[in-house]
Amino acid sequence: MRETVKLISMEGFEFVIDREAAMVSQTIRSMLTSPGGFSESKEGVVTFPDISTTILEKICQYFYWSIQYSRGKETEFHIEPELTLELMMAANYLHT
Repeated sequence: MRETVKLISMEGFEFVIDREAAMVSQTIRSMLTSPGGFSESKEGVVTFPDISTTILEKICQYFYWSIQYSRGKETEFHIEPELTLELMMAANYLHT
C-alpha cells in the first residue's frame, strides 16, 4: 500500500495524494520531514488556508505530471489562462 498525504484547500476540500507526489514541492517536503514534532509530519495532513480548491487541484495534477516527466514521459501540462496568476503565486509558495 502506498503512503499518502492529505492536502486541504482553504474551502476545506481534501486531496489525498501519494506522498511521492507531494514531495515534488520543497515546501511540503519540509513540512512532512522536518524534525521537531510538527503536526504535518506526524499526521501527514497539510492545510493551505490561502490556496483555493481549484488551484490546489491543479497543483496536485502538476505533482503527478512532474513525476511522469522526470521518468521520461514528455506530455504537455495544460494551464487554463484564467488560473495562471493564482497558480504562479501558489507554485512560488510551494517551491515547485
